[in-house]
Amino acid sequence: MTRRITWTLLALTSVLLVLALVPLAVLMTARERVAFRDDQRAATRVVAAAAEEHLSDRKPQRGMLRELDAAARAGDCAAVYDAAARLVASTPCTAAQGEEAEELVKDVLAGQEPEPPEDEGRLLTAEPAGEVHRPAGAVVLARSAAPLDARTAAIWGWSAAIGTAGLAASVLLSVRLARWVSRPLSALDATARKLGEGSLDERAEAGDGPPEVRRLAATFNTMAARTEALVHGHRAVIADVSHQLRTPLAALRLRLDVLRTGAQGDVAAELDAAQEEIARLSRLVDGLLAVARAEQATPRPTAVRVDEVVTERVAAWSPVAQERGVRLQASEGPALTASLGGGHLEQILDNLIANALDAVPDEGNVTVGHRLVGRSAQVCVTDDGPGMPAAAKAVAFRRFGNPEARGAGLGLAIVHRLVTVNGGSARLRDTPGGGLTVVLDLPLWAGEP
Repeated sequence: MTRRITWTLLALTSVLLVLALVPLAVLMTARERVAFRDDQRAATRVVAAAAEEHLSDRKPQRGMLRELDAAARAGDCAAVYDAAARLVASTPCTAAQGEEAEELVKDVLAGQEPEPPEDEGRLLTAEPAGEVHRPAGAVVLARSAAPLDARTAAIWGWSAAIGTAGLAASVLLSVRLARWVSRPLSALDATARKLGEGSLDERAEAGDGPPEVRRLAATFNTMAARTEALVHGHRAVIADVSHQLRTPLAALRLRLDVLRTGAQGDVAAELDAAQEEIARLSRLVDGLLAVARAEQATPRPTAVRVDEVVTERVAAWSPVAQERGVRLQASEGPALTASLGGGHLEQILDNLIANALDAVPDEGNVTVGHRLVGRSAQVCVTDDGPGMPAAAKAVAFRRFGNPEARGAGLGLAIVHRLVTVNGGSARLRDTPGGGLTVVLDLPLWAGEP
């Protein structure tokens, strides 16, 4: 944002400076040229007036020569011609003589007003001596264009200096303005990112930047405070519910155990059924609490070695699999690092392996594999059990989505929440030959190729 604002202001300032300074410099240059020409013509007329007294009134040449001498001291070259275009007198330098001067003299004597040419850095002007239509002669004056060139260079030089100074001031002001606007927004963006990663106590600085940005920061802080209070309140409710539900369930189970001690026959069977219902209710409460915790998860991404976690969880569940007569194995795969919250992959694999071990019959197989697919680390948990109907697969990731589930029906809901909250995806597909495969696509860590 800082660069965009800076370059936009610089482009606007540059256009304004060009539109303002270039026409001004052109106008001033033209005025200097006109003033230079007028001054040169005035000097030519002075010599022409003195020459007329000699050519028309037959007065001595003293006045004419005096003006020619003054023109020479001023650095000009002048020449006086009679009505026949013959040279009468001139300054020591001969720049006012030659073919161009003779052409000017002929035009003046013919009553025309020629456009003065420029010859080798000198400007030539010609004026009639006497009446314009019946002149007694003509005067040609050549003046060096160096002073005019110097003034023109000075005008353009000062214009360039003013433009450069204006552009430099614009750079400083635009950079300060851009930083004044963008820094608070960048800080707010960083704070929002940290809040999204789970740092609920993060707050933005509300004292810098334009009023609109300060109001945005204040509103963000209010939202963050309310979110923090809501999340903490939700967690407190979950903790209270967990404690309040588990305590009476434990007490009820204890009383049923006491009653079962002396019971016989149908009473004992009913008490056993009641204990099973209490155990199922306890598992249901634990599952609901696990789902609620998963839904509240706002993980800080960390680098998780997928291959190491897969090997570790397969090793941890292997004794359970052996006890049930199921072959549990991890297929070979590349070393991959995923971006996940701490402990999430372990919890995901525990739920999936537990579901697979419950689903497959004796002598069944469960395989956990991983591989690189595009920009994702793909983890697959494959079993050769009875599989799942299409209708059940469509709702399997919802709470209690599968009414035929052996457990509480919450394991896949927990898996789906933990995967998606980390930016991944989960799906189910049939295993070739029979069974079910859970496919997880997990985001790679930033350092992965």
